[in-house]
Amino acid sequence: MATAESVVRADDPLDLTFSEAELEAHREHITDFIAGQLDAAGVETAVIGLSGGIDSTLTSHLAVEALGEDAVHGLVMPSEVNREDNMSDAERVADDLLGIEYDVIEINPLVDAFLDAYPEAEGDQLAVGNLRVRCRAVLNYLVGNHEGALVLGTGNRSEAAVGYYTKYGDGAVDCHPIATLYKQQVRQLASHIGVPDDLAEKTASAEMWSGQTDADEMGMDYDTLDSVLALHIDGGMPAAATADHIGVSQEVVDTVREMHDSSAHKRAMPPGPSPLY
Repeated sequence: MATAESVVRADDPLDLTFSEAELEAHREHITDFIAGQLDAAGVETAVIGLSGGIDSTLTSHLAVEALGEDAVHGLVMPSEVNREDNMSDAERVADDLLGIEYDVIEINPLVDAFLDAYPEAEGDQLAVGNLRVRCRAVLNYLVGNHEGALVLGTGNRSEAAVGYYTKYGDGAVDCHPIATLYKQQVRQLASHIGVPDDLAEKTASAEMWSGQTDADEMGMDYDTLDSVLALHIDGGMPAAATADHIGVSQEVVDTVREMHDSSAHKRAMPPGPSPLY
């Protein structure tokens, strides 16, 4: 059986599919991790932002398994750019599927207050999109601090590797329970634990602005991204060989390499100068 970190098979490096036994091993590994993080912090409850997407859906399910439904507090934080079906899915996860306490907090007033304070940024799609994500992080920690709770992140291995998240936004959490899983493995584990197919297979979107999808913004789907990460970034296969093995142009592999290298600052503490003495 593979360990929790062993996700690329030597006999077929493109096979990222887990067996049933491996899925159960990951399930146990992650729930143990969540419980251990709360125990180490000396707290009894966790806060998690619910987007209606598969990452937060899987993480919240595993959190309830690890801690019990009374120990998990969900936050649904819609803005004007969120699709109604995603927000409905977020409440469906909290209410119908998990039965956890949750609050719905509109973030538009917070975003508007920032833009009123600095109107020069209005119309800057990326800056305002990141602002929306950072407002959610602030609310996660407001509730977490008030309740003495740990803030659970929902970041996966694929997004972390290429920096596809907002620095000090959805990356600003106390821990990332599903950090070892590529996106396609997130879907596998979600289906394994009983997440409905319409949630497990829905189109991924960070919803930083209207109509955004992850695949459109990155220029490739997650299966392609995962394959390049597994072979080239994590596996060390040369770019040309990776492109040939997957059946894509080397430009796609080079794009992933550039995304990985340019986002290194997101995966490290902010730098400072070395000591003079």
